[in-house]
Amino acid sequence: MTQRRDFIKAAAAGTALSLPGLTASNIVFAQDKSPIKVGVLHSLSGTMAISETALKNTALMTFEEINAKGGVLGRPLEAVVVDPASNWPLFAEKMRQLISQDKVAATFGCWTSVSRKSVLPVVEELNGLLFYPVQYEGEELSQNVFYTGAAPNQQAIPAVEYLMGKGGGNAKRWFLVGTDYVYPRTTNKILRAFLKSKGVAEKDIEEVYTPFGHSDYQTIVANIKKFAAGGRTAVVSTINGDSNVPFYKELGNQGLKAKDVPVVAFSVGEEELRGIDTKPLVGHLAAWNYFMSVKSPENDKFIKSYKTWAAANKVPNPATVVTNDPMEATYVGINMWKQAVEKAKSTDVDKVRPAMAGQTFKAPCGFTLTMDKTNHHLHRPVMIGEIQANGQFSVVYRTKEPIRANPWSPFIPGNEGKQGA
Repeated sequence: MTQRRDFIKAAAAGTALSLPGLTASNIVFAQDKSPIKVGVLHSLSGTMAISETALKNTALMTFEEINAKGGVLGRPLEAVVVDPASNWPLFAEKMRQLISQDKVAATFGCWTSVSRKSVLPVVEELNGLLFYPVQYEGEELSQNVFYTGAAPNQQAIPAVEYLMGKGGGNAKRWFLVGTDYVYPRTTNKILRAFLKSKGVAEKDIEEVYTPFGHSDYQTIVANIKKFAAGGRTAVVSTINGDSNVPFYKELGNQGLKAKDVPVVAFSVGEEELRGIDTKPLVGHLAAWNYFMSVKSPENDKFIKSYKTWAAANKVPNPATVVTNDPMEATYVGINMWKQAVEKAKSTDVDKVRPAMAGQTFKAPCGFTLTMDKTNHHLHRPVMIGEIQANGQFSVVYRTKEPIRANPWSPFIPGNEGKQGA
C-alpha cells in the first residue's frame, strides 16, 4: 500500500513537471505556507520606551493588516518582538539574535542613531535588512538599511529656514539644546555650519547637551531666557525620549511663550505630548513629514485602524492613542518591503534590495512617497506644525511635494559627490 502511494505521488509530480513553466522549485515554493518571520527591534522599557512602544504597536498592526489580506507571497507574517531596553549595546545583541537565530527576513526598528549605529555592523556582517523609521542626522548610507525617516534636508534645515523668515518670527539668535549623543551633535554641527553660511555670528549660537533620562531643566530654561534677552531667539530642540516631558513642563513653569521664544523640536510628536499639559506650550513648533492632523483619506484610515487595533490589544488608554511621524514611517516601510518581496518573488535580501528601488506608496501624509532608486532614503514632504491646546499640531508650513533626501549634508566639507547625494 505504501509503495502504491509513493508511486502515485511520483507520477503526479512527473505530470506536473511536464506542464509548461513548472519546475520542481516552483512546486516547492507554491507549497511553502510557513510563516515569514520579521523582526521588531524597539525599546519597550527605559528612557526611549515613551517613543518606541508605539512603533512596535504600529508594526504589529501592519503585519495583521497584511495577514488579513493573504500575507506576503501567500505566507503569513510572524513578528519576533525583542526589547533592547534603551541599552545601546543590547541592540546589537538582539539584532544578531533576530538574524542568526530567528532567521527574520527583515527587521523594523531602532529610534536613536546610537542604537542604529550599534546594530549597523551586525546587519552588514550578516547581510540582514533594517528599516529605520526615524529622522536622523544623515552622514550614512548602508546597503543593508532603508531609511524611511527624514534626512536633515527634509527636516532640520527647512525648520531653521522657516524660523529665520517672516512667518517664523525672523530669528537672529539660536539656542541649540539636545540629548548628548550622535544625532543631536551631528545635526547641530550641520545647523551651525548652515547658520554661519547665512551670516549668523558665533556669539549668537549657544549649544547645550544633557544625558539620556535627564529631568532637571530649570537652569537650562533660565539660561534660554537670559540668552533671548540679546535679540530675537529661537530654540532648536533635539532632546530625545522621556526627557522631553520635564523640558516642556519647565518651559511652561517659567512662562517661556512661543510668541517670545519659539521652540522647534525634531523628536517631539503627538505621542510625547500625551503626558504633558500642552496649554502653556501652544504655538511652539515641531518639524516632521507627517502629523496626525493631516487631512487625507489614507490618514483617516490609518488613524481608525490604529485606534481599533489599540482597543483590541489592550493598549493603555486606547481612547486617547495618537499617531505620529515615525509610526507613519514604520507603516510605509513595512508596506514597501511587502511590495518589494512580491516583486522579487523572494524574501532573500539580495533580491529584495534592488526591488525596493523606486517603490511607491500612497501614505497617510497625503502624498505618494517614493523610495529613492540609489540612496535607500524615502522622498518625503516637509511639514512644520504648531502645538495646539489639545496636544495636536496645526500645520503652518508644508512643501508642495515630497523632497528627495540628501544623506550627505553639503554643509559638511568633503561630502560633495558622495554616493547617493
